[in-house]
Amino acid sequence: MSSINKVILVGHLGKDPELRYLEGNVSVASFPLATSETFTKDGRKVEQTEWHNIVMWRGLADVAAKFLTKGRLVYIEGKLRTRTYEDKEGVRRYTTEIVAESFNLLGRRSDFESSTSNQGNTTTTSQTREQSVDFTENNSEEDPLPF
Repeated sequence: MSSINKVILVGHLGKDPELRYLEGNVSVASFPLATSETFTKDGRKVEQTEWHNIVMWRGLADVAAKFLTKGRLVYIEGKLRTRTYEDKEGVRRYTTEIVAESFNLLGRRSDFESSTSNQGNTTTTSQTREQSVDFTENNSEEDPLPF
């Protein structure tokens, strides 16, 4: 039996995506995403925010850099990955990230009109109250993660 590693998040970008290029001109975008939940504790409403590290590769990274900005509400699907690295002092560190496979922009049409009026990569109709961009990453295992 195979296992499943699937993450679905709806949240707001904590900052604009940072786009960089690795060996072989492979693009990677990363940014923090905030998700919040509200619950009642001792008769008071309490909001708890969780921060997630999002990573997008290749074409998905390029599209994210064009359309995603700090504060934007987004739906993300991906996989949970934990990796190790050595910091500047040579100490082994661990980090857990969401490797995104697709995303959809969420919100009112007015949220997108100024940023996408000159770009033809999105689809809207007069009845649509939400603009959606869904770009699915190529999941080729031939290209291992470079870190």
